[in-house]
Amino acid sequence: MAAFDAPLAAATAQAPTLSADEFAARRRALMDAVGSDAVVIVPSSVEQVRNRDVHYPFRQDSDFRYLTGFNEPDALLVLAPGHAEGEYHVFCRPRDREREIWDGLRAGPEGVMERHGADQGHTLDAIDTVVARLLRGRARIVYTLGVSAAWDQRVLGWINGLRAASRRGPAAPESIVSLEASLHEQRLIKSPAELAMMAHASRVSAEAHCRAMRACKPGMTEYQVAAEIHHEFAMARMEPAYESIVGGGANACILHYRENNAVLREGELLLIDAGAEYDGYCADITRTFPVNGRFSSEQRAIYDIVLEAQLASIDAVRAGKRHQDDVHMASVRTITQGLVDLGLLKGAVDALIEDEAYKTYFMHGTGHWIGMDVHDVGAYYDDGQSRSLEPGMVLTVEPGIYVSAGTAGADERFWDIGVRIEDDVVVTDAAPRILTADVPKRAEEIEALMAH
Repeated sequence: MAAFDAPLAAATAQAPTLSADEFAARRRALMDAVGSDAVVIVPSSVEQVRNRDVHYPFRQDSDFRYLTGFNEPDALLVLAPGHAEGEYHVFCRPRDREREIWDGLRAGPEGVMERHGADQGHTLDAIDTVVARLLRGRARIVYTLGVSAAWDQRVLGWINGLRAASRRGPAAPESIVSLEASLHEQRLIKSPAELAMMAHASRVSAEAHCRAMRACKPGMTEYQVAAEIHHEFAMARMEPAYESIVGGGANACILHYRENNAVLREGELLLIDAGAEYDGYCADITRTFPVNGRFSSEQRAIYDIVLEAQLASIDAVRAGKRHQDDVHMASVRTITQGLVDLGLLKGAVDALIEDEAYKTYFMHGTGHWIGMDVHDVGAYYDDGQSRSLEPGMVLTVEPGIYVSAGTAGADERFWDIGVRIEDDVVVTDAAPRILTADVPKRAEEIEALMAH
């Protein structure tokens, strides 16, 4: 085996997969939740044109993929609990030899039954006839309005058609209920198989960050460092889960910086927010480190506060704790105290927290759900309260401090220092599990890695 093939072979050998039973269990759980008087309708994503005949890389709708594992565009999932014609229907593009020569193989109706477990596979031209039959006599349609105007009109058309015919047969559905209330809460709690997928994406993402640290030196550009990260993703058959942020110096203080085109200079910090996506599951890691491999005293002072805050918040990621009240506020309190200690804020810590004075330097939340979407689905509040954490939830923990040049009250020694540290953390019945722990984050560990 050639040396350059080794990382790919190792990643492939370790790569987890989702079984047909996993997808079947998801569909069953959703059908049990919506009840036998409902029909679930979930469209796939469609291809998007980038320029003329060139498309953006296709990315399947997460809800559709979660329930089917089917990764083609122009498809529709219909779940009809207990229906005599079958409960699990997929409508998709037909096999077409000429189009497959140009664009690649299609599963076709036979393929979605054989490889994806559908009770019935149909071509797209059968949608109106078959769906009308599946909807007859059902009380509710479970479907998310407002995402696709074309599908909204089609669903309303089916209802109106059944209403017009209801004098001669079963009644039309009386209501449309959003899919999110049932499915997104289901998606929020990850199964062991899903956690294995996320752990795999996290391992590759961690190695990519380590590669960037080893490669970085003054005079490189941000995009050259980004290339090191994306190389690691591609060698493991992964792609960026989101547009990577690689910001040096003042650019580290721009939360969603995306130009990635500046030259990295001696004495600057480099903030990298990047994660891989593996078969629909995402990782999200941020690390901040010195371009030259050694923190200055001012950089280290800010960095250590952020790290202390992150460790305090990670320790709060436990079943029964609250996302906002416990996880976020652990970082807020630590950062506020640290800013007071450095003289960047003045006053009593409790009063500064009450007044949200810390937001001059820490203006975002401490984390978000992560899974198939980087900012994954699921409510953050329950009955007006920050919700309690439950085993199987996965969230990022990512406090930061950003001292932009010219910030009122900030000593110039700290200008253009931006630090964020982010890991993906699983709520368990015991201690939190950090999926992204393979990339160092203590200052001395980072300096040791960069010295080699």
